Amino acid sequence: MAQTKQNAISVKGFNTPLGDGTVKSKFKKSDMNSVLPIAALLGAVMLWGGSFAAMTTSLGVLSPSAVMWLRMVFGLVTILPFLPKILPGSYQPGDWKILIPTVLLQPCAYFFLESRALLYTTSSQAGIISACLPLMVALGAWLFLSEPLFWRQGIGCFLSIAGVVALTLLGSEGSRGINPLLGNALELAAMASAAANMILIKELSNRYSPWTLTAMQVMAGTLFFLPGLGDLLQAPHEIWTLQLIFILIFLGVFVSLGAFGLFNWAISKISASKASSFVNLVPVTAVIIGWGVLGERLNFIQCVAAGVVIFGVLLSQKRH
Repeated sequence: MAQTKQNAISVKGFNTPLGDGTVKSKFKKSDMNSVLPIAALLGAVMLWGGSFAAMTTSLGVLSPSAVMWLRMVFGLVTILPFLPKILPGSYQPGDWKILIPTVLLQPCAYFFLESRALLYTTSSQAGIISACLPLMVALGAWLFLSEPLFWRQGIGCFLSIAGVVALTLLGSEGSRGINPLLGNALELAAMASAAANMILIKELSNRYSPWTLTAMQVMAGTLFFLPGLGDLLQAPHEIWTLQLIFILIFLGVFVSLGAFGLFNWAISKISASKASSFVNLVPVTAVIIGWGVLGERLNFIQCVAAGVVIFGVLLSQKRH
């Protein structure tokens, strides 16, 4: 009996390395498949975080509609040579009922509502409301995409929201805005538009390339923000410095096209709720870039709040 047990252990010990070798190779491939979407999300977050300083500079000399139209135009010009390769080849009758709302929600409705919200409320209050986006996406994905909700995701989401709230309040300018109720309602509507867009992108990514969807978004944005061309034509010639041109190219090619393309690709690979949790890293990235590049002050409490956001995002990525 003891001999039989010893043989069994020996056989198990002999087979384990082979089994582990096979499993390890699968894990390596699986890990790579999970690392790439995370890397894409971090790239999108860094680009979005860096866009705050660029937008502030460009809005100092151009109207919001003019900046948004130029962003879309630069993105469209960049992706035009690739259109023959990314044109939708799997279109099904009736898909336009999903595609049109998708591109209207983001970038059209989102940027329109958020730009108007900041006219009535403060950036700090808008930042707090924007922290609710991952929670909206998680609930929407659970309702419409049947994505499971795990306790780690919930705790991680609330931790990141708390961190964003603390980080935002620390940077508050102390003003309530001229009509905070209206402004906050518009900001909430902007977040709902972004959340609905992410859920639709996740659903459409089963049949369409993420870059196809990104190209559609850029095209829709170019048409939607076309009135900005009028403001652009009225802008004085002396504002067109080399710095402004580079900033607009960065916003159009790397942010409007690159960041949205990376995010759309990532959300096609992982769940919508996990992908959306990375959005709360945007204010953290903006604060760090402002500290490192623009020389803005960063105190200890802000560092702690940023750490809480990062921990919350990491916790929400844990497997069940």
